[in-house]
Amino acid sequence: MTRLRIALLTALVLLLAACGASAPSGGAVTAPPASTGAGTGGPATAQPATAGPGSSESPGVETAEPTEPAATGTPAGSPGDGPDASASAGAPGLADACSGSASNREFFTKAAMAVAWPVLCGVLPKGWFVSSGTYRLANGGKLLISYRGPGGATLALSEGAFCSAADGCVPAGTGLGDAAMGPLEGTLVGLDDGGFAIVAARGENPSWLLVAQGLDQQEAADVAAALAQVGG
Repeated sequence: MTRLRIALLTALVLLLAACGASAPSGGAVTAPPASTGAGTGGPATAQPATAGPGSSESPGVETAEPTEPAATGTPAGSPGDGPDASASAGAPGLADACSGSASNREFFTKAAMAVAWPVLCGVLPKGWFVSSGTYRLANGGKLLISYRGPGGATLALSEGAFCSAADGCVPAGTGLGDAAMGPLEGTLVGLDDGGFAIVAARGENPSWLLVAQGLDQQEAADVAAALAQVGG
């Protein structure tokens, strides 16, 4: 009887052991980490974009010959009797003697800093206006500036390499003797059309020419003598 009980207990133990081996484990299943390697099928990791060589932008450099218009319709005279001498924005004060607005003086300053010859500007009383102006650097550079004054009077000032003719591009007329063009020595010409011209270094490069219309001889000579050298 004892041997039978031992045999039954042994069989029961073997049966329970077999059942325990086939049952699923109660432990938590751990998933393998996702692969980040290339070609493994795992999710790709985003990388920040890197700028390659030459991707940076720099400001453009202007290489074309400048054309700088003076402001049109701007009073050349101050509300008082003398010229407006307020400093122009962005200019180092080289054109403070020039009549006109800040943009007019800045125009003369830029021209004077760009060419190798003396740039002259008008020093005019109240009532005169800058009507147009340009400068170019080709062939040594030239500057053209025009003023309009009371009663329809006009002044046209040409400077630099504006003329290649032997006569200096002076309109037809008769020489009336020496006359100053600011710091330069020039010649006064009575024009056939009734105006007056003052020319310096006639037929040369550079040269200077002032043509006045609507002024008498003394007024034209005085305007020419009052011309100021920018930065001078």
